[in-house]
Amino acid sequence: MSLEMIFVLVMVVAMLTGLLLEIARPDIVVFSVLVVFLLSGLLTPEEALKGFSNQGMLTIALLFIVAGAVQKHGIIEESMKKWLNKSKNLRVSMFRFFLPLPFFSAFLNNTPIVVTFTPIIKKWCEERGIAPSKILIPLSYITILGGTITLIGTSTNLVVHGMLLDYGFEGFSLFQFAVVGIPITIIGFIYLFTFGYRNLPNHLGFREQVMADSKEYIAEMTVLSDFSYINHTVQEAGLRDLKGLYLVEIMRGKDRISPVRPTTIIQEGDHLIFTGLISTIADLQKIKGLSLETGSDLDLEDLKSGDTELVETVVSHQSSLLDKSIKQAQFRSRFDAGVLAVHRNNERIKSKVGDIILKPGDTLLLLAGSDFIRTYQQSSDFYVVSSLEAPTNLKENQKKGWFSIGVLISMILLVTLGWLSMFKAMTLGVFLLILMKIITPEEAKNYVQFHILLLIASAFGIGTAMTKSGLAEWLATGLLSFGKPFGIFVILIALYLLTNFFTEVITNSAAAVLMLPIGLEVASALDVNYMGIAIIIAIAASASFITPIGYQTNLIVYGPGGYKFSDYIKVGVPLSVLVMVTTVVIVNFVWF
Repeated sequence: MSLEMIFVLVMVVAMLTGLLLEIARPDIVVFSVLVVFLLSGLLTPEEALKGFSNQGMLTIALLFIVAGAVQKHGIIEESMKKWLNKSKNLRVSMFRFFLPLPFFSAFLNNTPIVVTFTPIIKKWCEERGIAPSKILIPLSYITILGGTITLIGTSTNLVVHGMLLDYGFEGFSLFQFAVVGIPITIIGFIYLFTFGYRNLPNHLGFREQVMADSKEYIAEMTVLSDFSYINHTVQEAGLRDLKGLYLVEIMRGKDRISPVRPTTIIQEGDHLIFTGLISTIADLQKIKGLSLETGSDLDLEDLKSGDTELVETVVSHQSSLLDKSIKQAQFRSRFDAGVLAVHRNNERIKSKVGDIILKPGDTLLLLAGSDFIRTYQQSSDFYVVSSLEAPTNLKENQKKGWFSIGVLISMILLVTLGWLSMFKAMTLGVFLLILMKIITPEEAKNYVQFHILLLIASAFGIGTAMTKSGLAEWLATGLLSFGKPFGIFVILIALYLLTNFFTEVITNSAAAVLMLPIGLEVASALDVNYMGIAIIIAIAASASFITPIGYQTNLIVYGPGGYKFSDYIKVGVPLSVLVMVTTVVIVNFVWF
């Protein structure tokens, strides 16, 4: 190995470590390594910046806008609600609901699809005494599978497409992925309704538990001077008999009293830390002399007037709130909302709400103004997955919604007929949507997820560094020396497993960008069709089923479903094996 190769290898390993340990947002970690390569002279400014003008990356930005315009008007959401309610049988209802989802996710970004349908499914389950955990993981998995059917179904496909064009190869056609995507979607569908369904947890009981939200939150109350039971015991104050609430700790100055005994004396200024169900936390403020710490001037009583609402959000991987306490993040002033409670799956957070250090997947219960959802629906800091009280009063023009869908279908037809490239079609689509005032330029800007674009564009530079330094060729040679004695099928399996491993522990786009240069070197050495290798890498990078952190849709349902990390392993490992074997067999048969 040359010194240049060693340098690139060390930096790539450091990048992977940083992503795995979540020392910063993924886009910042990858961009930092790109800057190092640029400053070291390994990459020229043109090479480092090439990803920012890549056709695939720019197409993703335009697709964010088109998909946002389609989903803005709620036509798909309302149609799916009616479709879901047409059957009373759980399996039949699930089948009816999930059947159209692969089609939607084949042409729309799957992240907003999951964000949109998560609260719909939760509410439907609660009304029928069904555990949402039986449905939310399949929601994520089926949208992931549906995204593999077309070129525009997932950003990963477009990233690989853009890289192929940059390397001078022919890219994918719109429906080229369908050869693999449709079979794995059908197989995944069957699995999730049979063996997979049995492995899905039933974290809620039926009747009584489902009447309230399934998750326990942490809430904080301050004892004021007019509290009737100052200098009385917890038992005398009636704080041991609150339905759905449990007093876990008292913070008195710098002292922590835990566990709290019935005989513990309550003093003025005490901070009472409760854990409880969402539906009962609002009852705390009814106790005179106890003040609910929301970090906001908003009051739970304002819910009655419709001026405020309870909103549930999930902290994203790209959030600027990560590794900061709620107080340090100045949550109230930034978002004009107070944090009522925090839930972290399988972990009781014994801390004042303001002192909780936020992590990806944390679910926050917010007391927010009535326009919060509209304002922060596209926020990169968190996914808004539930409005627990009255929905926003936003009424969209149905004609505009149908026009948006018509634009998307027209663009797909233009690409399918070969009249326009994907990039040109999406550019025309965005132009029409803004021209006809379906969306405003400001809305278009908000729909674009810039953190994802920065990650993808930076990752292109990392891939260039791996190719230019010879590291990709060296890694490919090592892979071939391992797999060649066993035949091409084993080599393809190894490529798939390595890509899939990266996507589970880092991100899907980064995994694709890292593995494609290696895959192309393998294709060249074996003298086989590069297209089959590229499709294997694209599918493997998207097919993240084993952890909640590998793909954003898995993270979105992690908190609302009340899942354990092990639930993803139990349900996801068999599905991953099925998808891998199916993909490799089809690619081997069609392209080699």
